[in-house]
Amino acid sequence: MERKKRVAVLVIHGIGGQRTDFAEPLIRGVNREVKRLGADASAIAWQSVYWDDLLVPRQQAYLKRALKDGRLNYQRLRQFVVSALGDAGAYRQRPSGSVAGAKSGRTYERVHARIREQLSELYHGPLSGRPLPLVLMAHSFGGHILSNYVWDSQQTPDRTLSAFERMHWLAGFITFGCNIPLFTFAVDKPVPIRFPATRLPARFKEKARWLNFYDPDDVLGWPLKPVSSAYARSVDADIRLQVGGAVGGWTPAAHLLYWRDRRFARHVADFLVTFVS
Repeated sequence: MERKKRVAVLVIHGIGGQRTDFAEPLIRGVNREVKRLGADASAIAWQSVYWDDLLVPRQQAYLKRALKDGRLNYQRLRQFVVSALGDAGAYRQRPSGSVAGAKSGRTYERVHARIREQLSELYHGPLSGRPLPLVLMAHSFGGHILSNYVWDSQQTPDRTLSAFERMHWLAGFITFGCNIPLFTFAVDKPVPIRFPATRLPARFKEKARWLNFYDPDDVLGWPLKPVSSAYARSVDADIRLQVGGAVGGWTPAAHLLYWRDRRFARHVADFLVTFVS
């Protein structure tokens, strides 16, 4: 018989070409560290949100046309830039040329629908319809996406969903290589999501944490507390962490190395065991 779950973790990726199993190295690493701490890793219910397939076909089609004559330099770097800026541009809430208020077909809505699907699968699958503390893990641009998703859930909740799916059990937010600050410059006083969830049971609120990890060499990963006084209150810690070791870890490539870093996995495990133990 499968052990009873005690905490749920939803993981979302950020920019760059991704595989459907993108979260597996992280899950293996965290579970290994949880076991090392003497806790039961099977008590953690994992669910990943893969959304890269919603944008990659268009990006690849453009790159094929733009690069076919070989007249552009730094082609690998250009591919990364198209992925990074293309994801951010496509996701923005109102695409140019669209009708104000129109939702159908918008990338923003399609990505959020994918999150909603995976939350439902998590709740009705591993959790068997039983609400548990929910920890969100978001890499890179995924932090901006999940922040928007939670914000929308808090401002205009879908009453047809369970309390768990409406983020009432949000007890943890782990952002890594996060670029949320880059999307806050349009407003004078950026306001974050309400964290922890206001309806989270008191016994879990005391354990709730928003932890933001950034590598000093990761130019796409930024501290969150300096964004505004509201962010400074909501985010428990900006944690400086060198990831990746000697190979790539001391360069901007560190942005892609959190997934397999043991020290990062150890930090995540330290937090999750507070719900498992």
